[in-house]
Amino acid sequence: MSMVGNLRKVANLALRGRRRVDLSHPARSPLGSTVVNCVVYRDGVRRPGTASVEEAVRHARRHRDGFVWLGLHEPGAEEFAGVAELFGLHPLAVEDAVHAHQRPKIEQYDDVLFAVFKTVTYVEHAELTATSEVVDTGEIMVFTGPDFVVTVRHGRHGSLGPLREDLEAHPELLAKGPSAVLHAIADHVVDDYVSVADAVQSDLDQVESDVFSTHSPRTADAGRTYQLKRELLELKRAVAPLARPLDRLATEPRSCVDKEIQAYFRDVADHLARVIEQVNSFDALLDSILQAHLAQVTVAQNEDMRKITAWAAIIAVPTMVCGVYGMNFDHMPELRWTFGYPLVLGVIATVCFTLHRNFKRNGWL
Repeated sequence: MSMVGNLRKVANLALRGRRRVDLSHPARSPLGSTVVNCVVYRDGVRRPGTASVEEAVRHARRHRDGFVWLGLHEPGAEEFAGVAELFGLHPLAVEDAVHAHQRPKIEQYDDVLFAVFKTVTYVEHAELTATSEVVDTGEIMVFTGPDFVVTVRHGRHGSLGPLREDLEAHPELLAKGPSAVLHAIADHVVDDYVSVADAVQSDLDQVESDVFSTHSPRTADAGRTYQLKRELLELKRAVAPLARPLDRLATEPRSCVDKEIQAYFRDVADHLARVIEQVNSFDALLDSILQAHLAQVTVAQNEDMRKITAWAAIIAVPTMVCGVYGMNFDHMPELRWTFGYPLVLGVIATVCFTLHRNFKRNGWL
């Protein structure tokens, strides 16, 4: 049986009776180093640490005013199977949580809300080049149930440690239950979108300045512009798909989301809408910059062609005259005349000077 099949089998068994999961024995698959943190909260206050995830769940379900927050980092299928069984997670959501590169979304399976957020970070670089990495992405999957929050993080960034500390400093929010954690994560992710968009703005301003520089308009590298557009597309893929699910979360009543917390999601949705508008404006501006750069290259090529044509016309005059006198005919006008040679040179110089002056006046040279 395939790994995905094992996941579905385990999760389906858990779904048949999530409330009646036997906690008398440990989960089947050890989590090991994938556990970042496992904390029990009661009335918004963090309780002393427990020996295992099963013990934390048992402690939280013993008291109706508590919940467990389990944080994992890139768990494998076998490792996550125990969590799926323990919390009764839907097999489709389990499959998405184990395998990264999911589209941002928010889905509900019975009384469990499953959310996928794309995390982004700005990659510092001294100078934007045709191969510079500007935006790095990761993922955070969040399972929100009546008495638990399970976060699964993929990627090198997006740590939730500082967020957990901020929430613990506001127990009145944590007292609202798991939905408060979901809101805090969504708000944290969207705030990162704002920060990254502002940082990308600096790179965009630099590219725009180089393209429209009057001192060296041809030094702008189209490769940098294309690279920035590709990185901006990665940011757009993380930001844009989240708009509709977050809007639904802010407007549609859900049993697993506290009504007071739901009002806060509207603010997050507004911030996300502003970021989406900003990213779309960046994309449109980059298109304009690319078109302007290509137009500048075309104009520069036309100027080069005009210069080449002008010099070719000037050189054609002595070439033509010298070609005629190089035919070595016996009877040619002024061939044996004393002033014939200086006269021909004078005519050539006069015609070349006149052509050069006219080309210079018309801007060809």
